[in-house]
Amino acid sequence: MRRRYIVSGRVQGVGFRQFTAEAGRGLALSGWVRNLANGDVEAEAEGPEAKILEFEKALRQGPSLGRVDSVKVDELPAVGSLPSPFQITR
Repeated sequence: MRRRYIVSGRVQGVGFRQFTAEAGRGLALSGWVRNLANGDVEAEAEGPEAKILEFEKALRQGPSLGRVDSVKVDELPAVGSLPSPFQITR
């Protein structure tokens, strides 16, 4: 399963990318996370459905200094081309 996420709220300058990368690595997912110019954070993750759902739950909570207002989720075809281990990109 592969999904793209756009996370809105107080998600930049609060360790959200590091939090996301650690969650992805901890679940052995492939993927990446980056800041967007509009203040949102974008991530893609690929792996088993149960682990993707656990990852999504973590994104909806976020780090303690952050605040997640919304998470937009898009299903993508799983093709096995995402970076592994999960990484922070620019």
